[in-house]
Amino acid sequence: MDVLVEAQGISKVFRSARMGQDVTAIERIDLAVADGEFVSVLGPSGCGKSTFLFMIAGFEAPTSGRLTVGGEPVTRPGPDRGVVFQEYALFPWLTVLDNVAYGLREQGADRREREQIARRSIAQVGLDGFADRHPQELSGGMRQRVALARVLAIRPQILLMDEPFGALDEQTRFLLQESLLRIWEGEKKTVVFVTHSIEEAVFLSDRVVVMTARPGRVKDVVAVDLRRPRDRTSEEFNRIRRRLAQAIQDEVLAAQRDWGSVP
Repeated sequence: MDVLVEAQGISKVFRSARMGQDVTAIERIDLAVADGEFVSVLGPSGCGKSTFLFMIAGFEAPTSGRLTVGGEPVTRPGPDRGVVFQEYALFPWLTVLDNVAYGLREQGADRREREQIARRSIAQVGLDGFADRHPQELSGGMRQRVALARVLAIRPQILLMDEPFGALDEQTRFLLQESLLRIWEGEKKTVVFVTHSIEEAVFLSDRVVVMTARPGRVKDVVAVDLRRPRDRTSEEFNRIRRRLAQAIQDEVLAAQRDWGSVP
């Protein structure tokens, strides 16, 4: 498959007002994501996972290195990249239909086209019958479905997802994971998915990128060569889960030693 997203030696340095010095969030990341691939990013808290995602989105600029989408340098956000956040960021005064159609309106689509596309996206995420509801009338899982539908409506080539299911209960999380996979398998969009959940990463991904503690570097890239739908209880599934868990634990312990928390 063709490479769609490519990071070459990407680093990001922030100036910390509190510390009065520069803080390196990520350092020399090299990663290529193929067109249609589902890649998850795992790592300890504060390792720069979201920063890396936001650079692909165009919200942040690398301090050094080269980052391209479709062979073109990333310089700003664009409709080819849709972002789903952990927080739903829905407009409470708009209906589900109008929330989903909002991006289309910003793109200049006429009212009939907006409604047709929005209703199709709402159906994709399993919310038929809720188009006229407002966000406060929906559960957390349903609100996140609306957030996903809003991104799908603008038909991006790449889905960038920043812990989108992190605030949900386990049962709802499992249901949304399965819904996301169904949509991905149907449309074969490229997905870069940031998560803290090792099990979630193994269940969803073609490959899992493990990052080191800050400054975040690529520690390992693990291929998940398991047939879908995946059995979370299988030995093969749990072998990969254990490998990832050990890699994350090693990084957490190394970070604690650096902070002087572990003898």
